[in-house]
This record gives sequence, C-alpha cells and structure tokens, in this order.
Amino acid sequence: MAMKIRLARGGSKKRPHYAVVATDLRMPRDGRFLEKLGTYNPLLPEDSEERVKLDMERVQYWLSKGAQPTDRVARFLEAAGVTPKTERQNLKKGEPGKAAKERAEKRAAREAAANAPAEDASAE
Repeated sequence: MAMKIRLARGGSKKRPHYAVVATDLRMPRDGRFLEKLGTYNPLLPEDSEERVKLDMERVQYWLSKGAQPTDRVARFLEAAGVTPKTERQNLKKGEPGKAAKERAEKRAAREAAANAPAEDASAE
C-alpha cells in the first residue's frame, strides 16, 4: 500500500486550516486517513510556534514504514530538522507564458521592421 504524509484541508472559505495526515495514496485529499500527525495554520505569522505542529515520533514512524511526504510537508520536516534539506529548482517559474512569448516576438518583429528602413536611409 502506497502511503503519503500530506495536508488535508479544513476550515471555512478563505480561512484555511490543514491537518497533516498519514493516508493511503488512493484516498481523496480531505477523505479517509489513517492517522492525524499534526496541524498547519497558514494564517498565523511565520515565526509563530502554533503555525506548524507535528508529532515527530509518529512522523518518524510513518517515514520508517515508507510513507512519502508531499512537497509542502517535506518543507515542514526540513525546517524541523527531521529530513535533510534538498535543493529545489522550478525551471518553469521564471519562464514567460505562451501569450507573453508571442507579444515579445511581435514587438521584436516590429522593432526590426522599424529599424531596418532607418539604417538604409542613413547609409545613403
């Protein structure tokens, strides 16, 4: 059985509150889980101790059983010093989207067309 340590969303609209849970990979995000391992409240300040609470003993247990943490939970575990820090690269984040690329190509073509006659006139 493939296991995950992930967030299950709770709270009302625009007021999220998450439970850190150990669950079967096939279960829905907010569905059935095996054990609640902690909580995460993103509305609290980043330096607050109440923002992320984890039962490290149980987290270690599930990691030893082969449970894989999701990216967000892995960041919590790295901050707590449970797992080694990994290097992440989001190569697509800095890349412009499709529409922005098309606009840049059109602008470059316009500038090239505008500069071409000016260079010919100055050569004569």
